[in-house]
Amino acid sequence: MSQRIKTTLLFSLIFLTNLFNATAAKRDFYQIKIYHLKSDAQEKVVDDYLQKAYLPALHRFGIEKVGVFKPVMSDPAMPTEKLIYVFIPLKSFNSILALNENLVKDKQYAADGKAYLDALYNDEPYERLESIVLKAFADAPNFMLPKLKSPMKERIYELRSYEAPTEKYFQNKVDMFNKGDEIGLFKRLGFNAVFYGEVLAGNHMPNLMYLTTFENKADRDAHWKAFSADDHWKKLSAMQNYQNNVSKNDTRFIYPTDYSDI
Repeated sequence: MSQRIKTTLLFSLIFLTNLFNATAAKRDFYQIKIYHLKSDAQEKVVDDYLQKAYLPALHRFGIEKVGVFKPVMSDPAMPTEKLIYVFIPLKSFNSILALNENLVKDKQYAADGKAYLDALYNDEPYERLESIVLKAFADAPNFMLPKLKSPMKERIYELRSYEAPTEKYFQNKVDMFNKGDEIGLFKRLGFNAVFYGEVLAGNHMPNLMYLTTFENKADRDAHWKAFSADDHWKKLSAMQNYQNNVSKNDTRFIYPTDYSDI
């Protein structure tokens, strides 16, 4: 092999490696914040803070779409406590740290969120604040806006968490979505998924989470009926190498607030 050919192959390899690394680096990271509330008064304080201070600040930092959701209270699987979910899409893991640093420096945010930020110890705005950090799946590297027409409060968003027995089984379930093309099946059947993510930090690891969206409950039920009857799902779920990779399926029905971007 001539030196010229070797050099050409070397540059081609470098180009492909850089291209792969650049593509891999484009996977989104997500933060899901869950406010646990005990009263209507706390809910109002957090709603006002999110709508008037937090979301506007994130928009100023270039995070254009932030999701804010509440439980569908008719869902028997939901806990009786009040909850508010905040979904924040980010371009890198370091963006989580940068976001907090930017908030500390933002005087407009401090003024707009004063009632929440300066709350007294005996008049706290929430009971607890939970945070989950995720990395987008390889075959769904970026979050997607749902294409729905119904009013916000009529929509059903389905947030699922699949817990696995071990890290190895967890990776196997992630592979089922990617290599097994479970993501492709959801897309083909019109599930309007917002995101699929591997949980990097949270309370129920090892687990993955994803969010699908529907016009209403009837629309949701019809989609899952079609999913269960689909030939690809029947073949995929019957494959021996994908058995026993979910030990718990935690499903929550939520709906977007009027001020949610998603």
